[in-house]
Amino acid sequence: MRPSRPAVLLALAAGGVFSAAVLLGSYTVTVPDLWRVLAAHLSGAPRIPTVSFMVMELKLPRAVTGAMVGAAFGLSGALFQTLLRNPLASPDVIGISYGASAAAVTAIIVFGASGAAVSGAALAGALAVALLIYAISRRGTGGSGAAGGRLILAGVGIAAALQAVVSFLMTRSDIRTAADALVWLNGSLNSAGWERAGVLAAALLALVPAAAALARPLRMVELGDDAAAGLGVRVGATRLGVVVVGVALAACATAAVGPVAFVAFLAGPISRCLTRRTSLPAAALTGMLIVLSADFLAANLAPLLLAGTVLPVGVVTGALGAPFLLWLLATANRKDT
Repeated sequence: MRPSRPAVLLALAAGGVFSAAVLLGSYTVTVPDLWRVLAAHLSGAPRIPTVSFMVMELKLPRAVTGAMVGAAFGLSGALFQTLLRNPLASPDVIGISYGASAAAVTAIIVFGASGAAVSGAALAGALAVALLIYAISRRGTGGSGAAGGRLILAGVGIAAALQAVVSFLMTRSDIRTAADALVWLNGSLNSAGWERAGVLAAALLALVPAAAALARPLRMVELGDDAAAGLGVRVGATRLGVVVVGVALAACATAAVGPVAFVAFLAGPISRCLTRRTSLPAAALTGMLIVLSADFLAANLAPLLLAGTVLPVGVVTGALGAPFLLWLLATANRKDT
């Protein structure tokens, strides 16, 4: 099947922002220098010291990690929103990201963890909270799937409780530890490196094909459980598969860079407005574009406007997502009346 024109435009836009992130900024790299650095890195030839460090150790791993994180969040949000037929059903709204945050903050403040240990705690916390939400929201004893409204309400309630846990831990910690936890809670690409990018890439190599395999039965489930079952779709297995893959995508992305706010929430509706249909590839490209653009603004434009202050990427995406959420609620209320 040929890719749609909006998907091609999204891919070109994401590629353009990716190139800008690598080439532009406080240290500008020319295109010939970039090719020389990449060729020297692949062939083992002598490298240009400063340019090689800026490209291979700072700019490129940051951009690659941002692109993968955006794609993971975008896919996760689109899977949940399509399955539950509700634009509010994204991991950062229904509590999965809060599970990762609570576990990571506990690891940082209580156990003094850092680096990979914090990422592992965040991954475990997201998976545990997702399992709890799914168990609470299941239909009665004979049901096989999660009721959409019940899942969202359960997630919002658990998210509120976990947010209280995070606030309590922050007030009980010393100022330096609290500052470290706060940086992680805002979602930041400042610590991105090749090791973390490699782990995330390995996870996506397994999860993206799984999401692609679920795309067709998920479109059938959109028509309703009875219609999907009549078309030969195993509704219960499809729902469980979508939840598992969506949670794993959000958990891996959160474990890599922290809970980047509203990317999963924004990517699905924006891609749907552009393509006029549900498209997982378009949602992934939209998430990629949001994270890369937000990080470029946070790293390059914010210091000019805020006297040298470099913002975490999650602050910028949160500033974009909050008005969108209010607009979504306003339009929903207008339709109801």
